[in-house]
Amino acid sequence: MNVLWVTNVALPEASLLMNEKPVPFGGWFASASSALANEDSVKLSIAFPKNGSSDVVRLKGKKITFYAFPPISEKEVKFDKKNIYLKKILGEVKTDIVHIFGTEYPHTLAMVNTCQEEKIVISIQGLMSFISTHCMAGIPVKIQNRFTIRDIIRQDNLKQQKDKFIKRGVFEIEALRKVKHIIGRTSWDRACTSQINPDAEYHFCNETLRDEFYKHTWDIKKCEKHSIFISQGSYPIKGLHFMLEAMPLIIKRFSDVKLYIGGDNITKSDTIKEKLKISSYGKYIKELIDKYDLKNRVVFTGFLDEKQMCKRYLQSHVFVCPSSIENSPNSLGEAMILGLPCVASDVGGVTDLLRHREEGFVYQADAPYMLAHYVCEIFSSKDLALEFSEKAREHAIKTHDIERNTNKLVEIYLNILN
Repeated sequence: MNVLWVTNVALPEASLLMNEKPVPFGGWFASASSALANEDSVKLSIAFPKNGSSDVVRLKGKKITFYAFPPISEKEVKFDKKNIYLKKILGEVKTDIVHIFGTEYPHTLAMVNTCQEEKIVISIQGLMSFISTHCMAGIPVKIQNRFTIRDIIRQDNLKQQKDKFIKRGVFEIEALRKVKHIIGRTSWDRACTSQINPDAEYHFCNETLRDEFYKHTWDIKKCEKHSIFISQGSYPIKGLHFMLEAMPLIIKRFSDVKLYIGGDNITKSDTIKEKLKISSYGKYIKELIDKYDLKNRVVFTGFLDEKQMCKRYLQSHVFVCPSSIENSPNSLGEAMILGLPCVASDVGGVTDLLRHREEGFVYQADAPYMLAHYVCEIFSSKDLALEFSEKAREHAIKTHDIERNTNKLVEIYLNILN
């Protein structure tokens, strides 16, 4: 089977072949593609957009052939025409199956328009057409409408970001309506895609996680007591503002609580340069930190690679996923497979991953007081933390089983071809 994946980022191996530093996104692609490429029945190629390229670039990896193609703009996909670069890749690979990851990118619709629809399957990551309705949850209207200098220069304040989500959702809907096969993994993405295209066949397949997270197990004796970790907080969907609203309530019971946030510090505004670069959301987060006197309790970790991120999880007492919308967040899966006790907002497909009161706590997304309550419940009970740790890990090992997920994916490909 000649399988062509279409991704939105270069995999680490492809970046190294281009003498570039690997990007810190989509790390799970590397694990999943490596497992699939090891299948005797599969010859895997992966195509991705590359800024600055003017033609298709072929890169030969150990077991995977990569194709970098020029980025495709929204204007280029408006007229339902075939893309010459994608057509070139399809001709060289002689594909049996084209598997596209992500729905909202212009190159997704371009590939759908270029390829025979019978050969295509789209994997759902997020769904921008639905995410756009939730992306500003909990953000005051005046914050959504205001501009920082950075927002004016980029024409990218919070309201404009939402408008972009809506626009990308239009391309997403068109692509999904044109295909016959969809791969998903939650009740949420099945409900959403069936409303967009009730005639498409839905195939269930769980996701594989990054390699490092299969190698370790959380130990309550080695963690920093009363520490909370959220994996990212750079934009509103990830719900950092809700987490900060919960902090004063947690502090009342645990005065030494500390919050670690994955990624760069979006609140920096000490220098003139930093003041010019701060976004409306970063400014709002800074205002909440000042309002609740959290400056000495909030730590932005900076960029963490795969091993550093895994270490940060293991050092924490509780993982929180306070998002306003998710499909099945890999961050939650990573926390669960390590056995780190979890508290997550009840959004999207979260309850397909984490069972409330059995494997962790799930709370109403716009109720930070319940988030605070559940974090305190775990902090106050070692037995509860250990119970959640064991059961969540047991569940996640099955959900993210590499061999099982790879076999299922091959089965889906064969089903489509037959």
